[in-house]
Amino acid sequence: MTIHVPIVQENEIEFTAIRAQGAGGQNVNKVSSAVHLRFDIRASSLPEPVKERLLGLKDQRVTKDGEVIIKAQTHRSQEKNKEEALQRLQDLVASVSILPRVRRPTKPTRSSQRKRLDTKNLRGQIKALRGKTPL
Repeated sequence: MTIHVPIVQENEIEFTAIRAQGAGGQNVNKVSSAVHLRFDIRASSLPEPVKERLLGLKDQRVTKDGEVIIKAQTHRSQEKNKEEALQRLQDLVASVSILPRVRRPTKPTRSSQRKRLDTKNLRGQIKALRGKTPL
């Protein structure tokens, strides 16, 4: 069985270069190496069920307006940060494109129910014998 994961189109993604946070000396204040990725879910060419599951995610990267915003700043080069943000978006889309299996509730077998009740009964008898004996 092959699973089809929809691929996000490059023209539907908007990249913005921003300054990265954290250590890096003077370079971090001069170079815009971090990348903001913006992806509008509603305006995308993704299949409708995938869009609905993406919009229904309880993820801080998905805004109320239906946009995915990913910030990548781990690498020193802007190009690598851009690739990482794109990969993280693809992973997010892939995670919702696969439907989770429907759980079918099961019942315990008759023998397991009987065994449970028998052991409960036995424990009750043992505890009843611990009491004081009547005179």
